[in-house]
Amino acid sequence: MQVAITLGNESRLGPYLLALQEVGIEPVRNPESLDALDGLLLTGGSDINPKQYGRENTGSTEVDDTRDELEIRLLREALAADVPMLAICRGLQMMNVVCGGTLVQHLGTTEVHRQKPQGAEPGMHPPAHRVWVGPDTRLAGIVGAGGLDVNSRHHQAVESLGEGLVVSAISEDGVIEALEKPGAAFAIAVQWHPEDRIFASPADRKLFEAFAAAANRV
Repeated sequence: MQVAITLGNESRLGPYLLALQEVGIEPVRNPESLDALDGLLLTGGSDINPKQYGRENTGSTEVDDTRDELEIRLLREALAADVPMLAICRGLQMMNVVCGGTLVQHLGTTEVHRQKPQGAEPGMHPPAHRVWVGPDTRLAGIVGAGGLDVNSRHHQAVESLGEGLVVSAISEDGVIEALEKPGAAFAIAVQWHPEDRIFASPADRKLFEAFAAAANRV
């Protein structure tokens, strides 16, 4: 079973590879298309260029136009062909943008949402804050509805919601923490980093297991 994985900085890839290995997935890095692949994993990283959602740059840093273009193409391909997709952090933001949504370029509560633990073991990062998973969502069917402790290291978030998407989790300060596309084979996006808690959080492991199960049915 092979899935596409997008990345910018190679040095940040390790936790994603470990999480995929744990659920039996072989990654294919930055492919040009999803032909013959079973799924798509969008990873975290640099900010999306605001021009992609029709805004001036008022707080975005380290934009990567080449990566933006690749991910937009792969996301559109995945959505059109109903290829299972898991989007993480920047990936959630890209999913929202591709569906016509916009982003907050710098959160007022960044100190809550951008926490980078030092010296944490791979897969064992501590939680940063709590989110609330909505009932009757695909995400709730995987990790359970209600409170969920998550890690966090982002300074941007969803502003206006993309077409066809629903919010499936929200933080205590009102930041959208998860999106999904109803009716899709598997199209779930989370703002936190489940790959960094796959050994610490049964819910985060279940998320990768559910993605693997969806990809395995393609």
